[in-house]
Amino acid sequence: MSLRYYIFLRDVLILALTAFGGPQAHVAMMFKLLVDKHRYITEKELIELNALCQILPGPTSTQTITAIGFRIGGPNLAYLTLFVWITPAATIMALAALGISYLQEQGISLDFLRIILPMAVGFVAYAAYVISTKVVHTKTAIVLLVISAILVYFFSSPWVFPVMLLVGGAVTALRFRQQPMEENKQLRIEWANFILFVGVLVTAAVLGAATTSLPVRLFENFYRNGTLVFGGGQVLIPLLYTEFVDFKHYLTGEEFLSGYAIVQALPGPTFSFCSFVGSLAMRQYGVSGQLLGSFVATVGIFLPGTFLIFFVIRFWDELKKYRVVRASLEGISAVSSGMVVAAAIQLYHPIENTPLNFGIVVATFCLLLFTKIPAPVLILTGLLLGIIIY
Repeated sequence: MSLRYYIFLRDVLILALTAFGGPQAHVAMMFKLLVDKHRYITEKELIELNALCQILPGPTSTQTITAIGFRIGGPNLAYLTLFVWITPAATIMALAALGISYLQEQGISLDFLRIILPMAVGFVAYAAYVISTKVVHTKTAIVLLVISAILVYFFSSPWVFPVMLLVGGAVTALRFRQQPMEENKQLRIEWANFILFVGVLVTAAVLGAATTSLPVRLFENFYRNGTLVFGGGQVLIPLLYTEFVDFKHYLTGEEFLSGYAIVQALPGPTFSFCSFVGSLAMRQYGVSGQLLGSFVATVGIFLPGTFLIFFVIRFWDELKKYRVVRASLEGISAVSSGMVVAAAIQLYHPIENTPLNFGIVVATFCLLLFTKIPAPVLILTGLLLGIIIY
């Protein structure tokens, strides 16, 4: 493996340890580190890859950084990229699940995390600003951004996300004649990863229905959720709450929300929250059972999106030579920006609406916009303030 690949994996690890604020903020940091600083890919390529990942189910930022790894060094580097990206947060969430019961038994409050929640909203709001300035350049794109933000805000069904992305892409695809012609459109599709995606889904569903093994059923639950979720971790959270708290009662509402607060304080993919849920779902089997629960949950939630991005990325360069596809990317990017705006507003709702919390959101946004204070410093400061105040 060349030195450039090692440097890239080092940068991926830096992102995994410093990229706070969810998928939208992650992409903003990818622009800064992978495009502006080290120029692994161009700004246009990152925008296109992120737009592609927005229309696929699964963890958007994870798929995007995996696709960048594939673009730079092929499948092997892409697999290493995926492993380096998800391991830190998933490990911390698994350990958090092991400790959460102990903290509750000792009567130790988790209120020290309360500063982090409004800070996370500030991170997402900043990401909405950064991404919108990069992808929204026409009146049509502005209209799509506003409409998508309104619809996503009022209609939280996970099916709204793919429908809006497809509609946004279709609107700008109508103007495909404005795109320059490109030749040599020899579209060759390798179906292996798509067959794997469907095969694992069907096999897991059959085994999950036929077995009483909790690890197998957990894998099916998380793989199914990873297949159905469009729009990132903010969409996944209510689905997990409904299934594992309201329906299956694997966790209490307090435990679930405590875990969500912790994952908001961590860098890396929001989908790592599943490591926490999977662990507590198997707490009756002891520490080894909890570790197994974290493992099957993590693999289950990340695997569908991985199969799909490996399937599409192989023919993406040829596919985007079609003018209709290139034209549709403008609408997809505009709609995804609107989703970020809506996410920033929606994430504020569970937080108590006090002058302090609102001020923290505004202060975090302004610090990110007007200063060069690193994200980890802001987060650690928030944790310290939480400990002092609460």
